[in-house]
Amino acid sequence: MISRRAMLLSTAAVGAAGLFAVIGRAQEGTPEVFEIMRTDDEWRAILTPEQFYVLRTEGTEFPFTSPLLDEHRTGTFNCAGCDLPLYPSETKYESGTGWPSFWQEIPDAIRTRVDYKLVLPRTECHCRRCGGHLGHIFPDGPQPTGLRHCINGVSLTFAAAAA
Repeated sequence: MISRRAMLLSTAAVGAAGLFAVIGRAQEGTPEVFEIMRTDDEWRAILTPEQFYVLRTEGTEFPFTSPLLDEHRTGTFNCAGCDLPLYPSETKYESGTGWPSFWQEIPDAIRTRVDYKLVLPRTECHCRRCGGHLGHIFPDGPQPTGLRHCINGVSLTFAAAAA
């Protein structure tokens, strides 16, 4: 038989999860406006299916599958949707998570918002120019920022610096 305390705690947990879900849906209700706006059909015409899944539907690629995970040349990591420079190679580091990780973005390159998809809040990051979903930012990265931008490699392209 379930105790009264267990019943109350279970009810509170379910209620809190529902509240976070409602908050997340409320945020999704306001369409965002970006410098580059395209229909889903236009995005599908210029992106691979994997890029569309991550950039436009906020999906996640499988870990350890991106060729950019092992990219160590000097250059810039750009948005695969609009080619906006997002991360300088100097801020990339090996996090061991299976996704390209950076400790800092290029100023004014990304926008963030709170994501409640896994109930607990996470900081989601997007390209500020086209709104493409990049990944999430966590407070467990190296100094000087202490942040880990955990980015889907499929949402990026790499432009090597001129020799």
